Amino acid sequence: MLKIRLQGTLKDIQWFRRILEKHKELDVLEISDAYANKGTSKYFRVYVEVEEKQ
Repeated sequence: MLKIRLQGTLKDIQWFRRILEKHKELDVLEISDAYANKGTSKYFRVYVEVEEKQ
């Protein structure tokens, strides 16, 4: 299992999330809600758990 922390704008995070979900060798197990970074309303972070398909 791999845990990934994505940081960026909501558009950037959605773009990378679609890439992960389309990847045939990965199984996306869980995606957290978007959390705003302190001091900004533009950048967020999301935590993703993925696993390699066998």
